[in-house]
Amino acid sequence: MREIILAIFCDVDEFCKGFEAYCKEDLLEANSEKKGFFPKSSMALSEIMTIVILFHLSQYRTFKWYYKSYVSEQLRDCFPHLVSYNRFVELMRISLLPLTVYMMKCRAGKCTGISFIDSTTLDVCHNRRIYSHKVFDGVAARGKSSTGWFYGFKLHLVINDMGEIITFCLTSGNVDDRNFSLIDHLSKDLFGKLFGDKGYLSAKLFHHLFGKGITLFTKLKKNMKNMLMDFSDKILLRKRAVIESVNDFLKNICHIEHSRHRSQLNFLVNLVSGLVAYSFLPNKPSLHIDRSSSVLLDLV
Repeated sequence: MREIILAIFCDVDEFCKGFEAYCKEDLLEANSEKKGFFPKSSMALSEIMTIVILFHLSQYRTFKWYYKSYVSEQLRDCFPHLVSYNRFVELMRISLLPLTVYMMKCRAGKCTGISFIDSTTLDVCHNRRIYSHKVFDGVAARGKSSTGWFYGFKLHLVINDMGEIITFCLTSGNVDDRNFSLIDHLSKDLFGKLFGDKGYLSAKLFHHLFGKGITLFTKLKKNMKNMLMDFSDKILLRKRAVIESVNDFLKNICHIEHSRHRSQLNFLVNLVSGLVAYSFLPNKPSLHIDRSSSVLLDLV
């Protein structure tokens, strides 16, 4: 575990050096001497980000118990300038922007020409508590998925065939997966083939993406006529469930979803740090593809 901590900290610290230098030089020329971009603290930004990321790779489900019983007691030698739990919760908020930039610029995968798109629900409370829920009032919304109605958000993901997250987007629960603005954001760096479920079935969306050099493949509904498709594309469409496995990893291993949030900012920190933690997993759900012949070998 100490090796993993060291590897994550070194990578995060290298990013933070460039990020903080950029913020001081280009973003806060007038106010850099007065206040600075980050509040003063005995802990470095890289230490805060590392602790938040490690939470999603641990077996703890509650951050308070994780910080007090594990970080403060067992990792004191790794982080000698630890602050109290209440102070750390305050400092977590400043890590949202750097975590997001770090995820998109340093930990995101590259498009290989074979991509998979899907959305997963992020419930913020039980349906019976919707009217009494105040933390996300006016931000979260009711939506319907294949498992029924929910209240919260949708996390939209695009991954490559190696199980790496290429890009992501968070929307309220009532946003359609086929929303053109959403799709344009998710597909801006894509090319080649994009595989999705029936929720992305739309002739307008197909032609819209085809004009950008992306071919969308989805399964057909029962009352629709079958269309000719290459055998390799049929196999890849059947393997679309690899992105479902990624969603399962994010929820059950990295714990990006729970209903105990007391702050919208900390909810976002928890989400983005969970995505970063997923990028450090050694074994991701992926397809074994022979690049020389583009033949699918196996699914791990």
